[in-house]
Amino acid sequence: SVGVRLADGWETRVPTAPDVYARASLAIRADARLTAGTAVKVLDDLKSRRGVPGSLRVDNGPEFAGKMLDLWAYCNAVTLDFSRPGKPTDNAFIESFHGRLRDECLNQHWFLCLDEVKDRTERWRVEYNRERPHSALGNLAPEAFASQQAGARRSGRG
Repeated sequence: SVGVRLADGWETRVPTAPDVYARASLAIRADARLTAGTAVKVLDDLKSRRGVPGSLRVDNGPEFAGKMLDLWAYCNAVTLDFSRPGKPTDNAFIESFHGRLRDECLNQHWFLCLDEVKDRTERWRVEYNRERPHSALGNLAPEAFASQQAGARRSGRG
């Protein structure tokens, strides 16, 4: 997650759920605090829209290292892949993604309230997925890449 300070000095957390394979931003949910309950709520929402992943790469923060996320992962047959403490290179794409989010969105605005953070980050997420080409995806935007992959899977079936 990334932190952002509001105009009144209150710090909020902005947890993200990037898809490393498709270079997509699946979710950005600004909230007053990041808890295991928040993480599970985001994962349940993603589960209903996209299904469950085989594994999740997470850091060792308390929102990920507790029993609540462990139980969710167990019940959904998801492997939790914890990065090594102090080794941001274990999560290179996520660290890069968070840097872009900070530079292109969070550092560009002076946020008056949490709702403004939610609105701006969601607009940035949509633009990132629809309009931002990635060299790792053959210079396609994540949504175009996902559509291309889905089409290839469909044509391969029959």
